[in-house]
Amino acid sequence: MAKITQQEVRQILLITLSNIGDAILTTPVLEVLHQRFPKAAIDLVTDQRSSIVFNHCPYRGQIFHKDKKAGWQGLIQLIYQLRHTSYDLIVDLRTDGLAYLLKGQKRLTKWQAKPVGDHAVERHMAVIASLLSSSIPIPSCRIWLQTAQIQFARKQLSQLPRNRWLALGPGANWTPKIWPVPAFSTLVQAVKAYFDGIIFIGSLDDQERSQRIAADISLPWVDLCGRTDLLQAAAVLQQANVFVGNDSGLGHLAAAVGTPTFTVFGLGHPERYHPWGKYSHWQVAPNNKLQELSGEMIASQVIKLATYSQKTYSGA
Repeated sequence: MAKITQQEVRQILLITLSNIGDAILTTPVLEVLHQRFPKAAIDLVTDQRSSIVFNHCPYRGQIFHKDKKAGWQGLIQLIYQLRHTSYDLIVDLRTDGLAYLLKGQKRLTKWQAKPVGDHAVERHMAVIASLLSSSIPIPSCRIWLQTAQIQFARKQLSQLPRNRWLALGPGANWTPKIWPVPAFSTLVQAVKAYFDGIIFIGSLDDQERSQRIAADISLPWVDLCGRTDLLQAAAVLQQANVFVGNDSGLGHLAAAVGTPTFTVFGLGHPERYHPWGKYSHWQVAPNNKLQELSGEMIASQVIKLATYSQKTYSGA
């Protein structure tokens, strides 16, 4: 496809993914589209549950929701809404063919892309490779926060001493992805000299696990499970020195706000779905069974992340 100029592109549609973590992994494409076409309005197709990721992006246009549960009627209504605009460029990071049902001068989809890496971010970037004059570094993932969320986080964490904090995400959306409570407790015991307090973050369903972990640790803690929305959770994670959690959206949130992350994987595909970032580390459990991964096995790696993070915050 011939290169297109900034003058040719004034209206872009980016079709993103549904799950929160997956949506976060599409933000590097959004960043590059904005850099390539800084004067273009970028409309988004998202899922209702993940659209909050893009709420405060300063260069997005309209947000349209794709509801899988609405069936054909919902899809027809979405197409009707989108066909009010003739887009100069449609970038489709899904694979359901929606881009070909809309008005667009140029379309880029996964069907045309040639991935240059295993990770989801690399596969997304391959979709827009023809727009770029040369290979460029892939940006970090992004979450756009406002003052209200940052103030919320600082207020919730004000009861913790000093500022060396370890955030823990004890839950996930599938039981085989959840690291056992004793492993979290053992990890905290092994790394407690490097932190002043513990932050528990997650959904209300995670509160029972967080309370069990808290019962076995000696550090001060605050339990925010079920007490934040997605952007408030991101602001809380931004205040932490390190995040440790299961294979869930929280790891992607932490990486997107620049917090070093460590993700434990049992079943899953870490080579494709680990949080994207220079300081995003992970460990696959022996035999893909999280009950065989102990806290001691990852303690030294978490300590390295803590040491890096504390040097960064102190300006060393």
